[in-house]
Amino acid sequence: MKALLIVDIQNDFLPGGALEVPNGDQIIETVNSLQSKYDLVVATQDWHPIAHKSFASQHVEHNIFDQINLNGLEQVLWPDHCVQGTRGAELADSLDQTRVEAVFRKGVEPLIDSYSGFYDNGRRKNAGLHGYLQDRSIAEVHICGLAADFCVHFTAMDALSLGYRTVILSKATKPINREEYMDKKQTFIHAGGLFF
Repeated sequence: MKALLIVDIQNDFLPGGALEVPNGDQIIETVNSLQSKYDLVVATQDWHPIAHKSFASQHVEHNIFDQINLNGLEQVLWPDHCVQGTRGAELADSLDQTRVEAVFRKGVEPLIDSYSGFYDNGRRKNAGLHGYLQDRSIAEVHICGLAADFCVHFTAMDALSLGYRTVILSKATKPINREEYMDKKQTFIHAGGLFF
């Protein structure tokens, strides 16, 4: 059985959002058209508390996109985004959610970020996605959404490590930084992942 994992297609990652992914809105029609081809469709949602420590606003001595050590982990400092209960955190209005069976929220712990839909960045806490997929007898996951070089990539790497046949749907994702995306793409392929 195959599942489609829709990663973080939220207002703050779309044009005009707090952490805009260039042309992020251009994948939504493709994502909508893909959903009927899968046995299961689930989504992830960045869901940060207002004072999340991955926000540059919480570190007066640092700027947006600086890298710091946060509780023993390398952390990029982001603009405030996908804050719980805000319009920016909502899934995009144009995303067809009729086939989405479950939404897995991530980034909820204020002291650690969570790019992957499976685990936080330190793999200290899981989001429940793996168990849900196991209960549905899913062996293969196809991943789409935003952004290709962060949340899509880390979700895909965790899926591989958990034993799923893992595919990133390249026409249904966009990166923040194309150069970084190309480096991570090679890492994913070397780990056994596929791109369609």
